[in-house]
Amino acid sequence: MTQVALLWLRSDLRLQDNQALSWAVEHGYKVLPYYHHNEHSDEWQRGGASKWWLHYALQDLEEQITQLGGQLLLGNPEYTSADAIQEVLQQHQVRAVLWNRCYEPHRIKEDTQIKAALKSQGYQVKSFNSNTLFDPTKTFNKSGSPFKVFTPFWKSLAQQEVAYAEPLDETSISWASPQLQRRLDDLSLLPTIGWDAGMHSSWEVSRSAGLARLGQFSQARAIVYGDYRDRPDLEGTSKLSPYLHFGQLGPREVLHQLRSLSHPDVESGITRQLFWREFGQHLLYHFPHSPTQALYEKYQLFPWEENDQFLRAWQRGETGYPIVDAGMRELWTTGWMHNRVRMIVGSLLVKHLLQPWQAGAEWFWDTLVDADLGNNTMGWQWIAGSGADGAPYFRVFNPITQGQKFDITGDYVRKWCPELAHLPNKYLHCPFDAPDLELRAAGIILGRNYPAPIIGHKEGRQKALDAFAAFKEISA
Repeated sequence: MTQVALLWLRSDLRLQDNQALSWAVEHGYKVLPYYHHNEHSDEWQRGGASKWWLHYALQDLEEQITQLGGQLLLGNPEYTSADAIQEVLQQHQVRAVLWNRCYEPHRIKEDTQIKAALKSQGYQVKSFNSNTLFDPTKTFNKSGSPFKVFTPFWKSLAQQEVAYAEPLDETSISWASPQLQRRLDDLSLLPTIGWDAGMHSSWEVSRSAGLARLGQFSQARAIVYGDYRDRPDLEGTSKLSPYLHFGQLGPREVLHQLRSLSHPDVESGITRQLFWREFGQHLLYHFPHSPTQALYEKYQLFPWEENDQFLRAWQRGETGYPIVDAGMRELWTTGWMHNRVRMIVGSLLVKHLLQPWQAGAEWFWDTLVDADLGNNTMGWQWIAGSGADGAPYFRVFNPITQGQKFDITGDYVRKWCPELAHLPNKYLHCPFDAPDLELRAAGIILGRNYPAPIIGHKEGRQKALDAFAAFKEISA
């Protein structure tokens, strides 16, 4: 009798470039594909936007598997992962349990416990690395320590060979029939109120859509990525991050597609960003405290000034700085924000307003469809100056000049802040400097239909510098 392998899927919602699945096929197992979502026991619950994406990613994977004659088994959402797996094992003749490793600290802890328990029960248990290009457990600098600076990390790994993902003949997969039956709707991933209309109009959540986006980007924008990546008013970025985060695309697939272009600007541009994603996973694995605490311990002493009113205004896109408000509204509507704008909105929150970076990270975690714990943590600690390669704390982005420099046409602000649409470009990024005549002509009443600045730029910059000076004294 052919033995059954339980394929436990997490951040690898694809059939191609899936090492755990390939191993099962190569070794003659019947495959029982399995996904478990639990709202209660996971330390880092997915945010609303991520759950929205997850629903449609699972639906797409279900359809792929069904077309091949299989069926995706869903675990009991009321159980912990360990208990849900045990329920499946009791109902099916499983011999091996397989998965691709995740590097979030709580996942590592859970996986270690589950692997030990299953092995003690006599199951064959194997884990693989399909979610990153390189295994972070084996990645160190020349002195044997984890990297804390990106450039040496990039230079070290970019020279190493990354094996091609051998295509899997999907028709060769022998599927096991699940005895338990659950519907995707039972996971309650979708919102109960209709705040997701903008995401529906912004995304197609399927592997085929991710492959199409990768192909189109490679043909049209990959070579000029470095020229346009900082322009939110243009379609200059790939928007592949959610497909990579949920594993609808594998990182090896993306890397080799990009490198097939054989162009130096691709290697130094978009390919470098793929390694930046890799760096986030590296830091997450080696510094498991970093999602909630500063990477460098002394920054725990930083004198933040928590203010709920500031935080809510920032979350709602009501700061009075158009480039910031446009970014926050884009995030709420689409579940995504342009990378340059992420830095600008983050700088305003932690520098001008002195709000702890963790508050910003938590909001992004809930509202981003590509909410990746490694990338999110690394980005916010970079902005705060407390993490690897961190921006010096005295580097305070000017939200006015940032808008003028990168939203050159004003199309970005006009799209997401339509109340400012009739302002001339001269005042679009600083409506508070516009003469009353210009404001009236544009239909703007500051403080009524568009907010006055939550804090002046000069005042906010000085507050940041003063806080940094105080921090240097107490941390010396």
